[in-house]
Amino acid sequence: MSDWDGLSAPDAAAIETIARTAMDALPAEFAPAAAQVAIRVAEFAPEEMLDELQIDDPFELTGIYDGIPVTQKSVGDQPDGPDIIWLFRRPIIDEWATRGNIGLPELVIHVVTHEMAHHFGWSDDDIAAIDRWWE
Repeated sequence: MSDWDGLSAPDAAAIETIARTAMDALPAEFAPAAAQVAIRVAEFAPEEMLDELQIDDPFELTGIYDGIPVTQKSVGDQPDGPDIIWLFRRPIIDEWATRGNIGLPELVIHVVTHEMAHHFGWSDDDIAAIDRWWE
């Protein structure tokens, strides 16, 4: 009998709850800008998104920020909708199971924080300079 017998993977609602908790835990000075970002959970990134990012394996993308960073917004912007942090449930679950050394909340919080940094105008290089998560 394995440790997974009788268990099921967390659903989209569970991942969204963790993500919202992470957003609520951001320092107060970030709260107003963070409140403008929606959280969405999908099973996988859409093919068009993967193609645009030149990603062949949909399990390689756990989340993405879709919007205009606050450092680039202007009063002339006419957004089509809110800025969104997309979380992709199956890749998150796969990474969580593969790693085996971190909790699901820790992984989701990391992905949300990383994508929120993009909302605040940070590049992947900026984030990597202070976040050694992937090493």
